[in-house]
This record gives sequence, C-alpha cells and structure tokens, in this order.
Amino acid sequence: MRASQRMTGRPVVPAIISARIAGHVALEAQPSGEIAARFYGHSVALGKFSAAASHRAQALRGGLPLSALPSGRRGVDNEIAPLVQRLARLGLLEFRLGRSSRGADQVIIEPQIPDYWPRTAHLGGTDTLALSRFAYLRRRGNHLVLESPRSGALFRICDPNFAATLAMLATPQPLRKLRRLGGTAVIALLALLVDCRILFKLEGAHDGGLRPTEGNDSLVLWDFHDLLFHARSTEGRHANPLGGVYPYATSIVPLPAVRPCWAGTKIDLTKLSISDSDSALSTAKILRERRSVRSFDDRAPITLMELSTFLESTTRVRSEWTAPLDSTDGEPSLTYTSRPYPSAGSSYPLELYLAVDKCEGLDRGFYFYDAGAHLLVPIDVRAPELEALLNSAAFAMGEIGMPQILITIAARFGRVSWKYSSIAYSLILKDVGALTQTFYLMATAMGLGGCAIGSINIDLFTRMTGIDFYVEGPVGQFAIGRASASEAQAPRWLHQSKPT
Repeated sequence: MRASQRMTGRPVVPAIISARIAGHVALEAQPSGEIAARFYGHSVALGKFSAAASHRAQALRGGLPLSALPSGRRGVDNEIAPLVQRLARLGLLEFRLGRSSRGADQVIIEPQIPDYWPRTAHLGGTDTLALSRFAYLRRRGNHLVLESPRSGALFRICDPNFAATLAMLATPQPLRKLRRLGGTAVIALLALLVDCRILFKLEGAHDGGLRPTEGNDSLVLWDFHDLLFHARSTEGRHANPLGGVYPYATSIVPLPAVRPCWAGTKIDLTKLSISDSDSALSTAKILRERRSVRSFDDRAPITLMELSTFLESTTRVRSEWTAPLDSTDGEPSLTYTSRPYPSAGSSYPLELYLAVDKCEGLDRGFYFYDAGAHLLVPIDVRAPELEALLNSAAFAMGEIGMPQILITIAARFGRVSWKYSSIAYSLILKDVGALTQTFYLMATAMGLGGCAIGSINIDLFTRMTGIDFYVEGPVGQFAIGRASASEAQAPRWLHQSKPT
C-alpha cells in the first residue's frame, strides 16, 4: 500500500485532480503563522503553520495536486495535508479535474457533504457503464452541472466534449469504447462518477440498465423527482443556502400576509362566528390558542406521564386489519392501521424518534416510539450526535436553550411508494402536515408548548440510526416541553417573535 493510502485511508487519486479554495473563500496568513479562511463576512481559524507552509497554502488559489499532499516526500506538503482536509470538512474547497491545453477548466467538483473527498472507482476493461436514472444535467448560470441526490458532490462540466461523452451514457456503453473517445481525464471522470453513483456498472451482458440494476428494492420504489426533492429540501446532502436567507429581498416586493379580496358581492360571516362552549378544551378555543412556543422552562420539565399521554393521544395505533388490494382478486393482502391523525390510503408511513434533553422520569438520550405497543426503545448514539441534533433544533427556532424533547418524524418511504406513483413523496408531506397540526392541538390542550421545525439534517439521522436516507428518513420535526414563564403569560408576538 502506498504512503498516501496509509495516511488518508482513501484510494489514490490521479495526479490530474487538484484542490483549490472555493470562489467565495479567501485565505489570510498572519505574520505569526496563523491562517484563517474568510467567507461571507465570517472567519474561521485553521491553525498555525510554518512560513514555508503558509506560502505553499497560497497555491490553493489556483490548485494544488492531491497526489502531492500525503506523499511523504516533502515536509511542507505533509504539513499542508491537514489544512486541506480541514478546508474540505468545512465545505470551503472545490476540486479541479484536468485542464485543457489552454489552461481552461474542464471539470470542477463541488462537494455537497462535509466528508466528501474525490475517490475513483476501479474500472475494468470489460465494464459497461450507464447514467443513473437519478442523475441530471442542468444549466446553472453559464455552466452545465451534473448531479444526483445520491451523490456526495456535483460536477460542473466546463468542456463540451465531456458533456457529449456523458450524453452517450444515457445508453449503456462499454468502457473500451469510451476509452477511445477520451483521454486520461475522461476516464478519471468516469471513475469519479461511478464512485458518486452518478454512473453505475451493469452486471450482466443483457442488462438494460433498468431500475433493479442500480440499487436495492428501496431505491426501486423511488421516482426521480421524489428522491431529488427529499435530498434537496432537507439538510445534509447539498451545499445550497438554507433557511431564511431572503434571496430576493432587494429585487422582488414581498407578498402581503393576507391576500387581497376578490371583487364581487361580499357575505359577512363575522356575525355568525362560533363562541366558546363551557368546556375549557373546546375545539374552537384550542384552535385559537394554538401557537408556536420556542423556549421552555427547564426548572419544571415535561414529565414522562405527560409525554405518554401526548404520544398516546396523537400517534398510537388504535386498530390494525388486513385487506386485499383494490385491483386484484385478493393477492397480495396489505395490513392497515387506524391512528388519531389522517394518512393517505391509511398507509401511515410516519415513525417517531425522540431526542430527550430533559424529561422528568426519562433519561437523556435518543428513543424510538413504538406506536403499536406504545413504548419507547432507547437507541445508542454518540453524545456529539445527540448534541448536534438538539442544537440544530434550537438554532432553527432562534433560541439558545435546547428543546426539552425533539420529535423527529421519519418516513418509511416504501410504505407509500409501493402503492402510489409520482405523488408518493407529496402524500408523505401531507401526512406530516396533518400530524404536526395534531401535535399542536394536543400540546395546547395539555398546557404544553410546541413548535414545528422546518430544517432537518437527513445525513445526521442516517449516522445516528444506521438507516440509508432513502429507506427511512426524517421529513419533519417538532419540539415539545413546558413553556417558559414568558411564553405562557403572553402571545409570542408581543415580545419580538414570529408567531406561527
């Protein structure tokens, strides 16, 4: 094994692949030897380096060959290797593949996950390659971008000859034919794309590259647009801006909170509005009092009894039965359940995972809720992962303190996609909306505070559970606990908040 493999644990990359600082990043070296990365008004300290290493780091502006970093032949490059790896983990690097005779870029690799590093799959002379059905080529600005929701990186195609070769792969192509069409850089690109699952090898001579070829049953059930939307509308598998970044604040006037009324004869309903009944838990009163609570009273946390009541009332399985398919003579049969909230086709694909920070009667940790048996099962996770999950929820709510309990709503996607085509993921999100409102209403009725959270890191959930993101993954989150005194006394919007 070569020294580079021993040091990084990664396959050796071709010499034509280089690392360089992303366009929005600047490296600043101080006389003391400290190097910092500056981007979008932020600064991240990267460590202290020798004068020679600081000088060498400036080569990252144009591109530093990866093959030189861990070679062991030069002390300076060995000092630079940890710097490059840290920049990669921070998402501040991109990688250049090849260069034209005029010095122009041919392919730029943009990491989409923090631990991406260029790796080349082994290609044999008899291999046949094809484009994944999840891969797509699109325009972004003045460039063509090749990407896939299954890939840890996207590829900016700068050379039209590369794009023409990729277009051929819509039909399976033998590697020997592809070798004749391009040089070393083309073959390296193909090997990188196989590693990223943008290309795949066909197993048999008569394999047409259909759905079962490139994945297991769980992938077969996904339509292209559904998996793309799942991966790109959550955290963890893309490097796009996320959250309230107001991208059109300077160019487009925001829409009003209330839609202007249609013209025509108006029928006034205000005199017909219902009034509260004598019951303190009347449906109308609960609906009016429902709001998002983002801060919690850690001196009096939610109790295990309250949590049990909350889960039983909102998600516990009430009944289960078996019935044949609608369109067959009875085979196969499907099992169905009834639960407190509605679900498309009674499929009920949603499962609950609880990250517990504070709950009287329950240890801090990560739990699965079994809705059939109404019990919690602890899942062994690393402490930093639990902290990251809870902290990300606090950040999303704009609070310093963690939620007392964070409920991650995950979906068993195959439960819906086995039956529905084209609308499967849409139906799952509708279920999430129904369950979220059910959570809000029950929390309000119980005098608890709750808040739906819009951002979810699907890659973090995969690390914590060991389940592939396309098999069972998070589609929603809900924080619950006992509201803080200020939250309980007045509506949130009275003290600089954003009621939802």
